[in-house]
Amino acid sequence: MLFDLRGRGRRRTVKVLYIGLALLIGVGLVGFGVGGGLGGGGILNATNNNEGSGGASFASKIKKYEKLTRTQPSNPANWEQLAKNLLHEAGNEGYTSSTGAPTSKGKQIYRRASEAWVGYLALNPPNPNPELAQLVYVIYSEAGLNEPAKAVQALNYVVERRPTAAYYAQLAEFAYKAKNVRLGDLAASKAVSLAPSNERTRVKNELAEVKKFPNGGQTYVTTTNGKTYRVKKAPNGGYTQVAPPTSTPAATGTASTPTTTK
Repeated sequence: MLFDLRGRGRRRTVKVLYIGLALLIGVGLVGFGVGGGLGGGGILNATNNNEGSGGASFASKIKKYEKLTRTQPSNPANWEQLAKNLLHEAGNEGYTSSTGAPTSKGKQIYRRASEAWVGYLALNPPNPNPELAQLVYVIYSEAGLNEPAKAVQALNYVVERRPTAAYYAQLAEFAYKAKNVRLGDLAASKAVSLAPSNERTRVKNELAEVKKFPNGGQTYVTTTNGKTYRVKKAPNGGYTQVAPPTSTPAATGTASTPTTTK
């Protein structure tokens, strides 16, 4: 792991931390475009975890495992299954908007899933399920619960078993958002080294941009179809126009590379 939580003393600290969090918070997923600032295609969209349930309800399984976590709270499998079924339920209609972002009810499901994940980790399972961690980390994006440090923790379990460029890039992005620059730099370097040769420059540049603007908000000036636009990058990776477009000379009517302005 880049962010090792398995030392004896650290495990004890993490256990106390997560038990405390479970008590405090009482508690479809997205890929890079929603989880952070890295939009576009290619390697950076390779981790789309949306495993929507296709309309199937997981309510009965949720009820079953909620009961089991009360009657058998020391069994990590019960917490694992509760988290997994809550995450699948979150993909159903009523919990996600047309853009794929969670509704207010969806965020409530996310919080319950987070509680189950916290309860699962508090029991110190010897090999935390990377598939569950893969589903969990995205609920901590800006569009979800906006808790990047928890996304970092989950992603460490993911990259340990699935060391791909896409997951390391996600780890770097969330680490920067969590103000863990050292981990972000390590993960970014790993992401670049694992990316296909024709993608490395783009991955490096996009992660450098996230490092510089971890919470989005940067403004771009771009020229296309004879007009110059000023747009601002939002935390979810989208863009919004911040000023009316202005005409540009006819000779510059082709698209140009966006220029970041301060």
